[in-house]
Amino acid sequence: MTIKVVAIDDHAAALAGVSHVLGDTPDCEVVAMVHTVDEALDRICRRIPTDIDVALLDLRLTGGSDPFNNARSLMTAGAHVLVYSSLESPFLVRRALKAGVSGVVDKSADTDTLVTAIREAAEGKTVANANWAGIIDSDPLLNAVQLSPRQREVLELYAIGESAKRVASITGLSAETVQDYLSRIRTKYALAGRPIQSKIDLYRRAQEDGFLPGPRDM
Repeated sequence: MTIKVVAIDDHAAALAGVSHVLGDTPDCEVVAMVHTVDEALDRICRRIPTDIDVALLDLRLTGGSDPFNNARSLMTAGAHVLVYSSLESPFLVRRALKAGVSGVVDKSADTDTLVTAIREAAEGKTVANANWAGIIDSDPLLNAVQLSPRQREVLELYAIGESAKRVASITGLSAETVQDYLSRIRTKYALAGRPIQSKIDLYRRAQEDGFLPGPRDM
């Protein structure tokens, strides 16, 4: 079986490197090299959905798109997603892992590591390599407080400085509902032993749990 791969990276050199590596791998074929997830989805949708086995996804793409949304879109289109990126940003890595990607491979990894990861991802396996283990061990917040999509939206807007009234206007929720969400968010953090006493605390919790970028992610 030939593993069909689409590579998504906004650096031409990185795409050329993937093409070179997989060009020498008999059971892998790069069917598309693109700069955006939209381009990848366009290529995937032109084919039988299951014909694309693995999408190699860089975490940082032009326009600052969210790795969570990128990975979910590709997975919905039928591809197993393998992050192939520099892994210096805990926020971006955490976002991708929360989306349920098959695994992560650092761009500094050797050829054998990348090819093995692609094969495992194509089989629907979790790629439990050294990169994956190191991230899990070093980032206890991967299993942090869980918020619903709406709660997260309210938290992000409120934490970056929007008033509750403005959050209600942006989200289309009532002011009472926004206040209820904020109350529920505070309760969840309190139950997790990480109480919120001020808006600054709320901002810090949002950074800690990967809902907003932290200082290392800029």
